[in-house]
Amino acid sequence: MTVPHPLPRRVAVLGSTGSIGRSCLDVAACLPERVQIVGLCAHQSVETLIEQVEKFQPVWVVVVDPEAARRLDPDRLPPGTRFRFGDEGIAEMVSDPQIDVVVSAIVGAAGLTGTIRALEAGKTVALANKESLVLGGPHVMRLCRERGGKILPVDSEHSAIFQALQAGRSDEVEQLILTGSGGPFRGKRRNELVDVTPEQALQHPTWRMGAKITIDSATLMNKSLELIEARWLFGIEPNRMRVVIHPQSVIHSFVEFRDGSVLAQLSPPDMRLPIQYALTWPERVGGGPSRRLNWDDLTAWTFEPPDMETFPALQLGYEAARRGGTCGAVLNAANEAAVRRFLAGTLRFLDIPRVCAAVMSHHDYSANPSLTELLALDRWARAEVNRFEP
Repeated sequence: MTVPHPLPRRVAVLGSTGSIGRSCLDVAACLPERVQIVGLCAHQSVETLIEQVEKFQPVWVVVVDPEAARRLDPDRLPPGTRFRFGDEGIAEMVSDPQIDVVVSAIVGAAGLTGTIRALEAGKTVALANKESLVLGGPHVMRLCRERGGKILPVDSEHSAIFQALQAGRSDEVEQLILTGSGGPFRGKRRNELVDVTPEQALQHPTWRMGAKITIDSATLMNKSLELIEARWLFGIEPNRMRVVIHPQSVIHSFVEFRDGSVLAQLSPPDMRLPIQYALTWPERVGGGPSRRLNWDDLTAWTFEPPDMETFPALQLGYEAARRGGTCGAVLNAANEAAVRRFLAGTLRFLDIPRVCAAVMSHHDYSANPSLTELLALDRWARAEVNRFEP
């Protein structure tokens, strides 16, 4: 039996000015008796951070980028606020005994540091940064076990699986089925995607997210990263995971048990619900800001297999999850660099999975890398993509 944690949960949000961070603060504002914001951390968005500080009055404020930190006038912070910067500031904040839950929502590989520091301190981590497990899965999970921490998934797909898994034992699971919307180009063929612009790729049909994850949804790379994350988070082999395209984005994932029963979690496409569940787990509470299903408006839900010929990024995720070792780190870093180049207009849309595959295929693979090796390969993969000539 899980013992409920004393209320309110004292929460630090890493990446508070991003899309997940802002949604987290929406939840906290609606549930003040359940969630108390004790720490806020942003990368560069100082003015937005100041607005959040004025509203939530946290004990800790961290700005990751040193240049941005110099732009923040400490006199604008409430008296007694502890203002820090850089990774050292994150480490000091998440180690504070006053903090119960750390929301890891910094985008990309940069979020790994905060996840590791929070787990080293034995905290519960509400994990929205999938790259923490894609890049350092075995290390992160081992650290979680050794230090007595806990990881609660925030991604809608992994939260759905986490919730459905509570209906049975892990040895009763047949397979995990992750759903995906298919992104803005579902149903298109490769020849129709040759001249895709960043503006077109950023028009997601159902979700409102940051630029990087929206592009990942357009290439289906987001499903690749989610497969790798699920591999470590739930201890499931890749051959027992599959992806199904579900354009309505109402069913967020399925768990199939060995007796043939299939359980799903349903809700409107609103990240605030999985965030709320992670912050209030193991309880479910009312009063949150997320939308509810309108059963009178529902018509039909549809499903289809992913088109791996048009969207080869998904196959890279299966390969990285199957091989493990250094593959996840290389794929993640190559993709981040490729997406950055696409958004800057120096790489074509179809080149994103192509350059990722090329970098994966010729890196120095290791089955049991150290964290130092993984971080070195992360830097190498980014440099390789930046040298790539379309």
